[in-house]
Amino acid sequence: MELQEAKKKLKERGFLDISVGDDIDYAAEIKRLKKDKNAVILAHYYQEPAIQDIADFVGDSLQLSYKAAEADADLIVFAGVHFMAETAKILNPDKKVVLPDLNAGCSLSEACEAKDLAAFKKKHTDHLVVTYVNTSAAVKAISDICCTSSNAKKIVDSIPEDQPIIFAPDKNLGAYINKVTGRNMLLWEGACIVHEAFSIDKLLSTHQEHPKAKIIAHPESEEHILKTAAYIGSTSGLINYAKTDPSKEFIVATEAGILHEMQKEVPDKKLYPAPAVEDNTCACSECPYMKMNNMKKLYLCMEYELPEIHVPEEIQKKALVPIQRMLDISSR
Repeated sequence: MELQEAKKKLKERGFLDISVGDDIDYAAEIKRLKKDKNAVILAHYYQEPAIQDIADFVGDSLQLSYKAAEADADLIVFAGVHFMAETAKILNPDKKVVLPDLNAGCSLSEACEAKDLAAFKKKHTDHLVVTYVNTSAAVKAISDICCTSSNAKKIVDSIPEDQPIIFAPDKNLGAYINKVTGRNMLLWEGACIVHEAFSIDKLLSTHQEHPKAKIIAHPESEEHILKTAAYIGSTSGLINYAKTDPSKEFIVATEAGILHEMQKEVPDKKLYPAPAVEDNTCACSECPYMKMNNMKKLYLCMEYELPEIHVPEEIQKKALVPIQRMLDISSR
């Protein structure tokens, strides 16, 4: 009875709200379900540590896109946000893709709706449209090529210099790519709530407390934050830099979830999260959408294979084109 009620309220709540025993071992149950259902769990670096530890693969958007394309499983479980699970479904239309909480969205995706982008395109018909993967399937379907923070420069460099470009939806990443490529792309007015929350005053104060620490930052951050950084890169790029750079201390300006994986890669180094403007319990910046997922929701999602991600066939086929172009260029 509880399951039926939970299914009825799934659309309203975004996840299965079903009680489980207090003594349940989520990790053991999830491992059992992975085997029984031939499931693969893909998790983003910004997920809570327990989810990262149970996942088959942890990565950034580009890495997860590749893994989704290569997935040899009957059930793809995406521990991330909605646009990531949609991307997995676009790449695997014949497989079942589930997401622990449908409400796990993205401020960037929400900042750019397909109808608005379509209207903008009509005003700039000579422009090619490059969209960040942090967008809905409907937006991807009217894009020419997608990119991630890992490959944005490579994607833009692959386009002839005399070709005008619309870059959406992240104005900060777009501005950074304009700077490093010398382009003058037309930027959509969108931004990530996490990367715009960093406080420059608190960041400089943190650096005064740890003067030997290098500041490393994600390009979704605002320009005044990027100007302080010794290195600017994607989530995977930040981890690789911490591994290869001889420095022993780093202040990391991106979502704090990355510190879990980064610390495992550099156990002998000290890592400090870049502080946000608002006071919070961890004194760092966390994505409220990424943190909607938890082990209970992940377990229930796998047990009942809900909530399931659906992408209309017409949208799926159109959205696959810019995603595949991105993957092809990135693999060169």
